[in-house]
Amino acid sequence: MEVNKFITLTTDFGLVDHYVSEMKAAILSISPNARIVDITHNISKFDIRMGAFILSSALNYFPKGTIHVAVVDPGVGSCRRPLLIETKKDFFIGPDNGLLVLAAEKQGIKNVYELTNINLMLNKVSNTFHGRDIFAPAAAYLLNGVTPKAFGPKIDKIKKPIFANVIKTNKTLIGQVIHVDDFGNIITNMNLDKSLLDLYGKMLKVKLSPSEFLIKFCKTYSEVKLGELLVIIGSHGFLEISANQKNAGKMLNIQPGAEIVIEISR
Repeated sequence: MEVNKFITLTTDFGLVDHYVSEMKAAILSISPNARIVDITHNISKFDIRMGAFILSSALNYFPKGTIHVAVVDPGVGSCRRPLLIETKKDFFIGPDNGLLVLAAEKQGIKNVYELTNINLMLNKVSNTFHGRDIFAPAAAYLLNGVTPKAFGPKIDKIKKPIFANVIKTNKTLIGQVIHVDDFGNIITNMNLDKSLLDLYGKMLKVKLSPSEFLIKFCKTYSEVKLGELLVIIGSHGFLEISANQKNAGKMLNIQPGAEIVIEISR
């Protein structure tokens, strides 16, 4: 696959400290012409679920062959594996803690490699900063044309967290709230399913423990009255519970991690 000169960074490092600049320095020291795009560095600290959602939402708009580096890594230095995932479109580099799963599965996983080749890392690898010492160099070397299989052995299984699983039956979709954005939209891990297409305009039974609601499935926010709840497919492709010009998250007092059940029976 011919790679474009793009590397994206998604982290929980914030912009106050020097960590992001050190990652960029590691990349540029190996691949001086790399074009680096910051998706965000404001993921809530250690919030793997939020990082996975943000990454999976942003990736569709980058050219084929983009290398996505994501670091939300509370287990850094432990036995968790550093990964390079090759999909049908892009590459993903980061820890094997579920952070990369939503994005990679969205594109279709081809191969997964464990990053073990010390010749493709910085000379001295810190126990606490794999973003700089392992992940950033891997992205730079990949950009320079090093083949994925050179980074380490191919592996068959990666960690898939609960927030990446959706259970579908003939009557229901059972998933999880993965994010509540600044507008208060309650975003689930449920992608648009063809079985839902003929339900637009109908009332859906939505269970957000301990409450149950009948909510209209809409294509636009304006299809319901001001302040009224609706079910909608967001621009990111995930199903969400929203309120027209109101904060649904505060209205329902819902936090990420909550189970959501949507009845889809006709």
